[in-house]
Amino acid sequence: MAPFKKFAKTTGKHIAKNTNQARKQQPGFKNKKPKWVPEGKIFHGSVQEGQGFAFKRKQKAQHAYNKLLRKEASGKPVKTAFEQEYPEHLKHLYQAEADQLRKEDQINRLRRRKAPPTEQASGEDRPSSHTEPQPSSSPGPRLPQPALEEPSGLNPSKKKMRKLTSYQKTREEYESAMEQRAKKKEEALRNKQQREEALKVYKEKKMQTYQMLCKKTRKGQPNLNLQMEYLLQKIHNKTQNQAK
Repeated sequence: MAPFKKFAKTTGKHIAKNTNQARKQQPGFKNKKPKWVPEGKIFHGSVQEGQGFAFKRKQKAQHAYNKLLRKEASGKPVKTAFEQEYPEHLKHLYQAEADQLRKEDQINRLRRRKAPPTEQASGEDRPSSHTEPQPSSSPGPRLPQPALEEPSGLNPSKKKMRKLTSYQKTREEYESAMEQRAKKKEEALRNKQQREEALKVYKEKKMQTYQMLCKKTRKGQPNLNLQMEYLLQKIHNKTQNQAK
């Protein structure tokens, strides 16, 4: 503990003697009980425990946390899970676009309901006309493909085209970009792992050859026989690879 300095700058708030008797009640705090300060105390805290800075910091954090809890418990509206979360500065544009697309879908649905059933009757007659010339054994050209493709074009109401807002399109593009990025990351990790394994095998092989070539005789001289055997084996492997 550092020596106590009475007139240092870091001593904190100075409190004179007889402050409890001379203190006046503030006009804004009539019902508040005045805090009793012991005599001769010239800073907050004590010499043994310190000047109370950590305690004040802790109290400040507790007050801020309690304030956040009170704000959360003040009954804010809960967002439903099925609503789209648009950015605030562009929310009105996306909502207007979604309303316009919804109105267009309703108009198209009403048009399909009010459409006359003439196309369906013509669609029923056309396949019968194609089935009549089947028993004839004439070598004329047959066209089975248009007969199969026509019913799909007759009833456009069955095909529901999905119209997306610009926000949904950008969201889908972002998700596809994130998927591609994840695939690239996985591929890079796989390549890195393969490269590390290949380097490990290469280093082990080099270490084996180095240990073999570093062997010496009892007199401390290099073992030339082992070196010659290694060179001959290397030449033999090279000639075999060239012959293949």
